[in-house]
Amino acid sequence: MSVDLPFVTKVFAALFAIMNPIANVPVFLSLTEGASDAVRRRVAVTAAIGTTIGCLVSILGGQAVLDAFGLSVDDFRLAGGLIVLTIALSMLQGSSSPTHGRSPKEKEDAVEAESVAIYPLTIPLLVGPGTIATLIVFGQTARAQFKWLELAIGVGAFLALLSAALLSAPWLGRHLSATATAITRRLMGMILAAVAMEMIVASLRALFPGLSH
Repeated sequence: MSVDLPFVTKVFAALFAIMNPIANVPVFLSLTEGASDAVRRRVAVTAAIGTTIGCLVSILGGQAVLDAFGLSVDDFRLAGGLIVLTIALSMLQGSSSPTHGRSPKEKEDAVEAESVAIYPLTIPLLVGPGTIATLIVFGQTARAQFKWLELAIGVGAFLALLSAALLSAPWLGRHLSATATAITRRLMGMILAAVAMEMIVASLRALFPGLSH
């Protein structure tokens, strides 16, 4: 059985653009400022596990959520596309989108580094509305076109990269310049904008068949 590599690449690129491990390394370092390497590793592992669970719930439980609210996948694809487009535009402008989570402020002394692993690192910085919407749409596509293997490969490859980036954040922080981070954020914004437009156009064609002609 052949693997649809373009679909794998699309899944990987979309998740990379939304959760952008490179751009989130400085966020991770800020949230865990003053913590030991051992604590940072525990935070990274917890965040990786939480992100994996969030992705699985979004993919496997997406249809149940849509059915509970009486929505179709095209309704959610349109809404998700608009959310993703908002994130992409904010990335192109070099800022964080409020729909994907705000950049964290300096942590208060009373807050321990371990407490930030789930909130705000996992939710909403990594598994935000844009991530959830994108994964629900990809899950529906995989179900309709029997592309579960491709979806698993794309998501699994990205989660492995994300975990590696979080675990190596202290080292990356010493070598990644602010300029490199800014360039990467804008490049990912362009890719994410293209993915968002595809979602929006596909949903509009399904909701308004006349547009296809």
